[in-house]
Amino acid sequence: MGTFERFLSLWVALAIAAGVMLGSVAKDLVADIAKLEVAHINLPVAVLIWVMIYPMMLAIEPSCIADVGRRPKGLVLTLVVNWLIKPFTMAALGALFFRVVFAGLLPEADATQYMAGMILLGVAPCTAMVFVWSQLTKGDAAYTLVQVTVNDLVMIVAFAPIAAFLLGVSDVIVPWPTLLVSVVLFVVVPLVAGVLTRKRLLRRGGAAAVSALTATLKPWSITGLLATVVLLFAFQAETLLAQPERVAMIAAPLLLQSYGIFAIAYAGAKWLRLPFDIAAPAALIGTSNFFELAVAVAIGLFGLSSGAALATVVGVLIEVPVMLSLVWFANRTKHWFPG
Repeated sequence: MGTFERFLSLWVALAIAAGVMLGSVAKDLVADIAKLEVAHINLPVAVLIWVMIYPMMLAIEPSCIADVGRRPKGLVLTLVVNWLIKPFTMAALGALFFRVVFAGLLPEADATQYMAGMILLGVAPCTAMVFVWSQLTKGDAAYTLVQVTVNDLVMIVAFAPIAAFLLGVSDVIVPWPTLLVSVVLFVVVPLVAGVLTRKRLLRRGGAAAVSALTATLKPWSITGLLATVVLLFAFQAETLLAQPERVAMIAAPLLLQSYGIFAIAYAGAKWLRLPFDIAAPAALIGTSNFFELAVAVAIGLFGLSSGAALATVVGVLIEVPVMLSLVWFANRTKHWFPG
């Protein structure tokens, strides 16, 4: 690792500080950037995520995708953690913290709203950023792609009924444009671009040409990550500074959930004796959240200024720092796994 990569945690901390400062001193500029969205997906952030994802897509050989079916354990682990464990543990932790631990510290209506926001995060496993976390752990690119794709297919049919059941409401309207635009932007477009670029490079210069381009793009990928952190914290700086105690209360169970789900998935991967390049992405995909979807549903169900919407926003705030800490941990424990 180069000097820049070794001090990535420091750069992320500085990016968080820069984002909060930017959101405080340039509110109008940040507001204008925040308005550049389609189906609740911010376009500048989408471009930055695309910059991060594209290098990983270069590593995908289409013929390798078919081989994933011969190694189903990683897929099974992902589906079990994402849909049979994560939503229900998130609901349980929400109830524990806002009905017991923080009982009496918050109005009942606010506590209920925060629980609802947590549940929506728990029922929305990540799509886009999983590729980034997989890349940072040198995960199997083709396997990660299949994990994300299968997860998205399950989300189409499982998100609404599970969310409705846990929220105790009769109907949850899924914002299909958000789901569709996200899949196209973060899976289909970069995959097609990566495969076409790879084929062209292989014809001209072989595997060495692919490796050279990947190495050239690597600094841009990390830069995209840091710029994403700056924007996310700039967008939420006002909330972070206006209600720090509420943000801290919501963050506490979300942090416990994130590290707990990773521990369950990582232990399951070790028990299944998965190779590290499958185990790490399988654990990270369950820990990360599809926060655009969660925020959109929270706003649709409870309103823009609701406690549920605030809870999903706090999920955005803790996402990158938490996931980077887990990437750090995974990379230092890869010797626990075969391969």
